[in-house]
Amino acid sequence: MIAALYSFATTISGPAVRIVLALRRLRGKEDRERMGERLGRAGRPRPDGPLVWLHGASVGEALSALPLIERLLANHQTLNVLLTTGTVTSARLMAERLPPRAIHQYVPVDIPGAVDRFLDHWRPDLALWLESELWPNLVARTARRGVPMVLVNGRLSARSFARWQRAPRFAGALLGAFQRCLAQSEADAKRLAALGAKNVASPGNLKFASAPLPADPQVLSEIKRMLGARPTWIAASTHPGEEAIVAEAHTRLRKRHDTLLTIIAPRHPARGAALAVELTGSGLRVAQRSGGDAPDAASDIYLADTLGELGLFYRLAPIAFVGGSLVPHGGQNLLEPGQLDCAILHGPAVSNFAPIATAMANAGAATTVNDAASLADAVDALLSDKAKRQAQARAAADVAAGEAGVLDRIMEALAPSLAALAGGKDFGKSTAIKGVSRARA
Repeated sequence: MIAALYSFATTISGPAVRIVLALRRLRGKEDRERMGERLGRAGRPRPDGPLVWLHGASVGEALSALPLIERLLANHQTLNVLLTTGTVTSARLMAERLPPRAIHQYVPVDIPGAVDRFLDHWRPDLALWLESELWPNLVARTARRGVPMVLVNGRLSARSFARWQRAPRFAGALLGAFQRCLAQSEADAKRLAALGAKNVASPGNLKFASAPLPADPQVLSEIKRMLGARPTWIAASTHPGEEAIVAEAHTRLRKRHDTLLTIIAPRHPARGAALAVELTGSGLRVAQRSGGDAPDAASDIYLADTLGELGLFYRLAPIAFVGGSLVPHGGQNLLEPGQLDCAILHGPAVSNFAPIATAMANAGAATTVNDAASLADAVDALLSDKAKRQAQARAAADVAAGEAGVLDRIMEALAPSLAALAGGKDFGKSTAIKGVSRARA
């Protein structure tokens, strides 16, 4: 009943959806040049041969998909990959990082006409859905065409599980459309199975397979030379409300570390101009990277409001607060600073990365903070004690490296679907890829 109502409501909502897309475009949340893709009108021709379609919500899912995409393409030379996401930021990042034979498109809005146009054009042979963004029309209409689907790196928080339990038949029909569900953790696997997912397994979190975020060596060297021995820390992937907390923490810290530089890298770089005004209004001196500013001795804040440079800033700062965690968002990826020699801090709201946060806490690799005062105290303790800072960073690196074989296990779990795609030939057999380790015994 709910599925039928949803389908009907979205069928008649086309005009309203177009208005919403237009408003989002005006706010910079949609790509003006590629709006047709959001309505299912392809921006590229479909390549010949078998096509595997991967869908993820945004930057995090797209980045975690890269090693899987590379492995799929390395295992079969005639295969092509289509990656869909829904955000401008992810599209720009994938334009730089997708390998040959991989295409990015925006996911169509979940109205039947747009979905059908998308599927008519791309005709995927296999669909891999990443994590938790399941659009009902897109799932149902893909399944109706007989396209095999697998949920990869499936995630379902306790809060989302409770919401889905209010509509168990709808949840069961949605998850039951997948041939198999590969969960990030045992807890996610249990919740997915309880809602009706089939063939559930937990090969591990695909985010552990991601390579360290890249950085331009020349730019890194130049900024390091500018900073010299100046104490530096970063507040990364921050969300609205967190920058004010970080600014207050910086003000407290300057009383103890008078040459301190705080780097703020907002999750959405488009907020940079507004943040520069906000931070300057708080009495702080801001160097804004998107404006070409370089941090000098007078700068309090280096506003890292550029795309694709987080790896650069993690390499500049030995202490990283990971945002989305002092506001009710659910946190951002803790493994990224862990791979780059950072001692890690985060707030209490880390439900999106709960197993990783638990592993970090158990290893002594991360410290939880709750407000500006505790954030300042934690940064001060790490700045003042090099041995403690280095020990915490080593522990974080060990956690980040602890599931190096996860990609092999996911490929093994995908082998039946890939073999069917190949007409019996084994697509799932692992091949040696530079930088990817075999699963440990």
